[in-house]
Amino acid sequence: MKALIVDDSSFIREYLRHLLTRMGVACEEAADGSAALEVLSAQQEFDLMLLDVNMPVMSGLECVKALRKARLHPAMKVMMVTTEADNSLISRALDNGADEFLMKPFTPESLREKMMLLGFAA
Repeated sequence: MKALIVDDSSFIREYLRHLLTRMGVACEEAADGSAALEVLSAQQEFDLMLLDVNMPVMSGLECVKALRKARLHPAMKVMMVTTEADNSLISRALDNGADEFLMKPFTPESLREKMMLLGFAA
């Protein structure tokens, strides 16, 4: 299994990489939505993208919308990672192609639960 971690915080990217690697997931990283689209255009298939909502250059919402519109990696699951619990934000993200939400701060257990909801064995 392979995941793309997209967050402008290097600490969050490193933490997610650590947790996912312990679950046997290979990881790549990008610092914003635009960089994520470049990685997705240039590389092999990913099974999962963990995508921060609020980032400079291109937000997570803009990224998931562009990703689904371009039909890049159509089978890839997108898990939004955010501190925002705004229902309208969640609705917009789901409408644009996100599959699940992980609220910050999160625990290894909550990440594992969300992975299982998306159909990935933990």
